[in-house]
Amino acid sequence: MLNLLYHILFLLFTLYVLIESILYAIFEIREQNNKFGGTCVIAFSVFCIIFSNIAVWMN
Repeated sequence: MLNLLYHILFLLFTLYVLIESILYAIFEIREQNNKFGGTCVIAFSVFCIIFSNIAVWMN
């Protein structure tokens, strides 16, 4: 039971981090006119969140 609670908390935290990084990427694209940087932030964030969650859930 405790392991499931840990997995759910980790998932919620990583979703929070993903939302924050997407909001920063949108700011980077709109305000700084840095489309390459914004898309790289989104791509790297999604990649890290997906694979970190896979690593935690497979454990």
